[in-house]
Amino acid sequence: MQDIHHILKTYWGYDQFRPLQEDIIRSVLGGQDTLALLPTGGGKSICFQVPAMTIDGLCLVITPLIALMKDQVEQLKRRGISAVAIYSGMNRREIDITLDNCVYGSVKFLYLSPERLLTDLFQERVKKMKVGLLAVDEAHCISQWGYDFRPTYLQLAELRTILAGVPVIALTATATEPVKADIQEKLNFPKQNVFQKSFARANLSYSCLYTEEKVTRLLEILQRMQGQSIVYVRSRRQTVELAKFLQSRRISAAAYHAGLKFEERSQVQQLWIEDKVRVMVATNAFGMGIDKPDVRLVVHLDLPESLEAYYQEAGRAGRDEKYAYATILYGPNDTTELLQKVEDAHPPVEFIRRVYQCLANYYQLAVGSGLLSSFDFDLADFSKNYKLQPLQVHHAIKRLESEGYIQLNEGYYTPSRLYFTVENIALYEFQIANPKLDKLIQALLRTYGGEAFVNFVKISEPKLAKQLNIPEQELRKKLEYMQKLQLLVYEPQHDAPQVVFNKPRQDATTLVLDTAKLNQLRERAQVQAKEMAYYVETSNRCRTQLLLEYFGEVNDKACRICDYCLAERKKEREGQEEKQLRSKLLELLQVKPYLPKELVQQFEPKHHETVTELLRGMLDLGSIKQLESGKLVSA
Repeated sequence: MQDIHHILKTYWGYDQFRPLQEDIIRSVLGGQDTLALLPTGGGKSICFQVPAMTIDGLCLVITPLIALMKDQVEQLKRRGISAVAIYSGMNRREIDITLDNCVYGSVKFLYLSPERLLTDLFQERVKKMKVGLLAVDEAHCISQWGYDFRPTYLQLAELRTILAGVPVIALTATATEPVKADIQEKLNFPKQNVFQKSFARANLSYSCLYTEEKVTRLLEILQRMQGQSIVYVRSRRQTVELAKFLQSRRISAAAYHAGLKFEERSQVQQLWIEDKVRVMVATNAFGMGIDKPDVRLVVHLDLPESLEAYYQEAGRAGRDEKYAYATILYGPNDTTELLQKVEDAHPPVEFIRRVYQCLANYYQLAVGSGLLSSFDFDLADFSKNYKLQPLQVHHAIKRLESEGYIQLNEGYYTPSRLYFTVENIALYEFQIANPKLDKLIQALLRTYGGEAFVNFVKISEPKLAKQLNIPEQELRKKLEYMQKLQLLVYEPQHDAPQVVFNKPRQDATTLVLDTAKLNQLRERAQVQAKEMAYYVETSNRCRTQLLLEYFGEVNDKACRICDYCLAERKKEREGQEEKQLRSKLLELLQVKPYLPKELVQQFEPKHHETVTELLRGMLDLGSIKQLESGKLVSA
């Protein structure tokens, strides 16, 4: 077994672990089922990646976040570690090859989306794999008391039966006490084993500022504070409009939302990471998996749906442990609107059935078909096609997700890929018989070599078209033609949200919906929204203490840097200052009488207003008195 510190230094370049990481890793290496709670940016991935490198066999990683999954696979590959991923939208042949490489190859990490767990294809292959560790990321998704419940996560219990004796590490950034207990119960922990770093962020100043002019107040904050910032808004339209407004006020800003093409998202994200754009105005699609430690400010212009979501998003500020700010700007109707949004997010059962039927029609799926089929999904086009409101459709789909029928994945970029399905000799014979395609095949072989006969390889149609001096559209047609002849599998790039049917298509009229559970989820969402409203509207408590209490952590020590604590410190300072000023006033008046104006002039200009107020108060209390001459004396 390699030393974990040596692995950390060799592959990640760090000399030491962050607090709690080593304890978690040693628990995993001791064969114990382990629940790790580390805040956003706290280094969760290290907690399973490092021990996996010391354990014989591969590490199976379950995560619902496809973009994050793909990012982690690329990061591991750059470190010289063999990693692969299986997720919705992949070609069956590609999945087959990937699983084969996990059985017979030297793959160390297999990332898997949860809906793939109980497929026959995976279950047959996983029995042949030498799995040394099971890592469950975003583990709060297994609990219906969490803020992002995913029914497919419940399949993990069955996977544990298949992988008997394999330890599990479950990881999340946020979990209340009931969620922590639920995670361990659903994952069949033999005993409770939780490692939790405090939810307190000593360098992060939380504040909630009431204003009826949010944009004006935001502008004031950005003009006063420097550094990289994120401003979260609820809609895509708002991101664009607000970014333009900030630009018009000479603040470097860009808009980011899931509706942008991959190239646009990548470009604005890179500009922000490189500090060429200062403010990213975004929906909550932005931030997950982005490792930028020097964010100084995160502002929410709309209330998040829960404190869990807020804690994660606010936590993207100050990861370098330097002073940073997390601010909510809220208006007179915000909390009422938030509670109404919860109601809107739980549509009637009949509307949910109607949307399900429309989805089946949209993709022309017969009853009993479509298991694990994935389709590009255009919400605007779908809604227009069936004369439905897009927001209502979105909420209905989320409820169908909570019932386990479908899953909606946000848009993620997958480059074009290609794989030769025939042997070298058969391909050579085809080249001789089809001279018009010979140059294309030669270009593919020169560029991608023998790897394309073993694995899917990423290809660039623009580069190939330029190399062959033909239009890109013509190149695509040739590749599609070769695919029809079963010489290769060609998967063009895509960057659209996808709907995945987790179960075979049902008859919508008899679609079984657990109304009791749906009501339970609505009630839970109402509680979360009320907790969010309470946090925002509470003005007489330390913000950090409020957050800690929500997550079941009691701390009597105030943070001293949130809006409440700063106001209290200011009062304390002003109180001490007033005490000193009052004392000096009495000393002066004991020496001789003064006219009020003369007395005020004995102090620095910055204290004139305060001294004037103190004199009025002291006269009212009788500690000083005014003579007929108008002069003041000590009483």
